[in-house]
Amino acid sequence: MPLLSISSITTPSYYYHYQYHYRRLNHRISASLVALVGAKRAMVTASSSSKGAGAFTTIKERVSFEKEIKKSKFIAIAGPISDEQSAFSFLSQVRDPRATHNCWAYKVGDQYRSNDDGEPSGTAGKPIHSAILSSGIDRVMVVVIRYFGGIKLGTGGLVRAYGGVTSECLRNAPTCVVKSKVPMGVEVPFDLLGILYHQLQSFQIEDIKQDYDTGKDGISTVTFKVDFDRAEKLEEAVKANCSRDLVFYKH
Repeated sequence: MPLLSISSITTPSYYYHYQYHYRRLNHRISASLVALVGAKRAMVTASSSSKGAGAFTTIKERVSFEKEIKKSKFIAIAGPISDEQSAFSFLSQVRDPRATHNCWAYKVGDQYRSNDDGEPSGTAGKPIHSAILSSGIDRVMVVVIRYFGGIKLGTGGLVRAYGGVTSECLRNAPTCVVKSKVPMGVEVPFDLLGILYHQLQSFQIEDIKQDYDTGKDGISTVTFKVDFDRAEKLEEAVKANCSRDLVFYKH
């Protein structure tokens, strides 16, 4: 019986079909895993950076800036917001359905969104968001309304127009620094409540609550909120005036 050479053995066609789809499947799985890992890393980075924020700068009130560029009218309107819901509420209030475009972006901590509203991709919403980042202002939304004047600006012209009017609008806006509040509490004897409340008043403390049902005779628990950068000073002032080692705790 003659021996068959390796070269004379024909590989079935379905084998190559199987190998092709197997490689494609592996490629898709690998790409999905990379995307998933990247998304998890991004979420970790965002959450860790937001914890370090004790204060932020925002605008005090709604402001606007108007400019005509090559016969197109651009009106930038900025307003303070607290979350996504308030952002879309602001958008519904200021957008003009008669305008050619109502482009926008907002920033709340690490969260942000933007929209080109019919302009070429990346020429409106992204420049608005970049201008917000450059301003250092947080908890803000900017809507730029455009009334087309008949002359096309081109990609670069649109980027400069939307980013420029946003920057001018925020540059002229009155701002304020908002400090985050730290929930605190202290166990204090009844005879020291007057001294404690005097100190809380001098530090302009908010949300003061008192609980007598502590399970300890003659002891009351007082909870409140204080600016994050004044918590230690308040604790030191209370202890110094009470002349006792009171027990403070932070939530």
